[in-house]
Amino acid sequence: MKITGYELFFVEPRWLFLRVDTDEGISGWGEPILEGKAHTTAKAVEEMFDHLLGQDPARIEQHWQMLAKGAGRLDQGGHRR
Repeated sequence: MKITGYELFFVEPRWLFLRVDTDEGISGWGEPILEGKAHTTAKAVEEMFDHLLGQDPARIEQHWQMLAKGAGRLDQGGHRR
């Protein structure tokens, strides 16, 4: 199973929800959060999601570590420097 895409859902006044889709038709839901900064958070999701495309969605901890700690050390092609 591979991650194929996502969709963001804004809920006024300040919430943001994320649906992550897979090639097997299974979707997962999450709530990316930075209290009161839904649009800022959405932009971060948009900029960082390319690193998840094609990845195994079951590797949650690995994705978290890369996005939280390693994304700043990725080059323009999404590869570790």
